[in-house]
Amino acid sequence: MQPSFWHEKWDAQQIGFHLSAVNPLLIQFWQQLKLPANSQVFVPLCGKSLDMCFLAEQGHDVLACELNELAVSQFYQENNLTHTVEQIGEHKRYSTEQITIYQGDIFSLQNSNSVELAKTSAFYDRAALIAWPEAMRLQYAKQLASLIPAGSVGLLVTLDYPQAELNGPPFAVSDDWVATNMSTDFEIERLACEDVLSDNPRFVKKQVSSLTESVYKLTRKG
Repeated sequence: MQPSFWHEKWDAQQIGFHLSAVNPLLIQFWQQLKLPANSQVFVPLCGKSLDMCFLAEQGHDVLACELNELAVSQFYQENNLTHTVEQIGEHKRYSTEQITIYQGDIFSLQNSNSVELAKTSAFYDRAALIAWPEAMRLQYAKQLASLIPAGSVGLLVTLDYPQAELNGPPFAVSDDWVATNMSTDFEIERLACEDVLSDNPRFVKKQVSSLTESVYKLTRKG
């Protein structure tokens, strides 16, 4: 899972992970976080997700990070958002009124914008944790924890299936993995777990035997 893997996916527009509408789970569960409207929300590995527009419509300031520059430029273009671009350390900082995206490697993000990150009080991870193979996933989870202040609350959306039946991404992340590997840094509450196999033709076509989608509320420990 080198950066070149994702750059090639975006160059070829092989972006099945991108949703053409706001994620229904975000709409359903976001209010359970009980955030003030002006909260800053961090969105890791954001792609060109319309979920960022939804969060902005709730009154939030969105601070996001995305590796691929094409994804970031398409987000602003496709949503007709006038924006500025400046170089901040190793990242390009794209910004409009309520949505700022740092384009570059999430593992060096803190070096570029520690001041902005310190204002974060919430986060949203739909397709970031499940983008990593198990060998790299814990490193990402630790980086996420390091980027957000204590007390920050967020939604995490995962998929779980028999990993041997299909190569990721998205990779299978079990409830046990979340509990075992993220409980040091986060208080964890699973809000929902649903069978979604019939809604995912790729998994059906590949004869995957089961597929569940889970939603968690995570609170960054002090």
